[in-house]
Amino acid sequence: MKRYTKKLVPALLLLLVTSSCKKALDTSPIDPLVTTSANVFNNPGAYKESLAKLYGSLALTGQKGQFGAAEIQASDEGTTAFLREYWAAQEITTDECLNAWGDGGLVDYHGGTWSNLNLYVQLMYQRLFINIAYCNEYIRNVNNNLGGLSGTLQTDVSRYRAEARFLRAYFYWVAMDLYGNVPFATEADLPGTFTPKQISRADLFNYIEGELKAIEPDLAAPGTNEYARVDQGADWAMLSRLYLNAAVYTGTARYADCITYSNKVINAANYSLVSNYRNLFLADNNSYRNEIILPIAENGLNTQSYGDMTFVIHAATGGSMDAINYIGIPSGGWAGNRMTTSFVNKVFPDPSGNTDKRAVFYTNGQTLAITNPVIFAQGYLSAKYKNVTSTGALGSNDTFVDTDFPIFRLSEVYLNYAEAVVRGGTGGDAATALTLVNRLRQRGYGNTSGNINASQLNLSFLIDERGRELYWEALRRTDLIRFGLFTGGSYVWDYKGNVAAGAATDAHLNVFPIPASDLQINPNLKQNPGY
Repeated sequence: MKRYTKKLVPALLLLLVTSSCKKALDTSPIDPLVTTSANVFNNPGAYKESLAKLYGSLALTGQKGQFGAAEIQASDEGTTAFLREYWAAQEITTDECLNAWGDGGLVDYHGGTWSNLNLYVQLMYQRLFINIAYCNEYIRNVNNNLGGLSGTLQTDVSRYRAEARFLRAYFYWVAMDLYGNVPFATEADLPGTFTPKQISRADLFNYIEGELKAIEPDLAAPGTNEYARVDQGADWAMLSRLYLNAAVYTGTARYADCITYSNKVINAANYSLVSNYRNLFLADNNSYRNEIILPIAENGLNTQSYGDMTFVIHAATGGSMDAINYIGIPSGGWAGNRMTTSFVNKVFPDPSGNTDKRAVFYTNGQTLAITNPVIFAQGYLSAKYKNVTSTGALGSNDTFVDTDFPIFRLSEVYLNYAEAVVRGGTGGDAATALTLVNRLRQRGYGNTSGNINASQLNLSFLIDERGRELYWEALRRTDLIRFGLFTGGSYVWDYKGNVAAGAATDAHLNVFPIPASDLQINPNLKQNPGY
C-alpha cells in the first residue's frame, strides 16, 4: 500500500485537542454520533488509522491527504512539511546543494549565516515537535487501552505502539542532531499541564538508544511488515546510524555497537542490493524493499504535498531538462536546487555517469562553474530522483510524485560498517569492510574496474564514497560534521561562508539555534552557544 490514507487523520487530531481536558471531562458523550477521546478507540480500526497519521506526518502538511488544513502556519504550506525542511537542513547547508531562488532563509542556510530568527530553522523545529506530540498522544492512549484488548487485536496494537515509539525516537534523533539540547516530553506529560524542560544531547542520546532497544521484540521481523512501516531492520539501521555518530552527540565513540547493529541488517535474509542503482530513485521504487529498509511513501493521487518528494524533484528541475519525459512532471520544474562545483569536482571527477553510473547529473545547457548563485543555468543538475518508472511510464499525477524517499538503505549500513571498522571499532574486520564497499562500487561501475584495495579504504575515501552513494538522501550535513568538515576551513565549497570561493565558518554552526519564538515562551530553554 504505497500511500498514507486520507481518512486516517482525524482520530489523532481529536485526541490532541481533547486530551488536556480529559481528567475534567472524563465521561462518554450521551450522543452516540459525537466522537471524543473517551470513545475514539471504540472502533478497533482507529488504532491503525491513527498510526497512519504518524507515518503521514513524514510527508504531509495538514489534516488530509492533500495540501490544505495546515497544521503549521506559513505563507507557503509546503515549507511546513517534515521532509522538505529536513532535506533542506541536511543538503542546502552543504556542498551537495545550492539553491537559486534567492530566498533569504535558504541563502543563509548555504552561506552559514543563519540565526535564531531564520524561518526554516523555526519551521523545522515546529514540525519536529508537533510530530513528537502526535506520537506521545498516540502512545498515551494505547497505554490506557491496551489492557482492555485481547487476542490478535492486542498483539497488533502492541506492534503499532512499538512503531509509534520508533517514529518518536527518530524525530527526537533528528532534533538532537540538528538542535543539540532540546525540550523533552513523553506520553507521561499531559499537554497543557507543564512547560517542557530542556534535555542534554547526551541524555537524549541515552533515551533514544533505550527506546530503540526496548521496542525491538515487539516489531515485525525484517522485511515482513506492510510496506513503508517500521520493522526490526529499520530499528537496527537506526541504531547503526545512532552509534556511528555517538562521539558527536556524547563525546564517547560507539563504533563497536555500530558494527553490531550493522551486522544485524547485513546478515538479515530479506536484504540485498538492487542491481540497478538508478532504479532506487524512480516512481516504482516501492518494488525494491530488499534495499530500501524504510521509506517515506509517496503516491501522486493520495499524498499530495508540496513539501515531500514533490519538492525534491520539482526544485531540481529546470533549464533545458525535459520535465515531462525525462523527469515525469508535466506541470514543470521550479528551477531551484543544483550541485555545487566543489562537490562534483571532489566526488565525481567524471560527472558524465559513463564511468560511475551513480553520477546522475544533467549538464546540457548548464555550466559547471557557479559565479552567480541565483542563475539556475550555473551548476550541474541532479537527476537522481524522477517521477518515471523503471519501464519509462510517467507517475500517476502531473504534479505530485510517486517516488518514495529512502530514510534507510542497505548501502548506508554497508558504509556505516566500513567506517566504524576504519575508525577502530571491534567486532568487524577490514576484509569484510572492503568487500562491502566494493559491492557498491561494482554496482556503480558495472564491473570491478572501480574496486579499491585495502590501502585505499580510509576516512578520506569514505566521506567521498558516502557522497557518491548517498547524495541528496538527507545525510550530508551529519556526515560532514562527523568527519570534522562541515565547519572550519579544512574543506570549503562554493559560497560556504557566504563567499563565492568558500570560506571557513565557525564551529557553533554544527548545531542550529533554538528558535527565538520558542525561547520567548519557554523559560526552561537555554540557547546554544554562539547564537
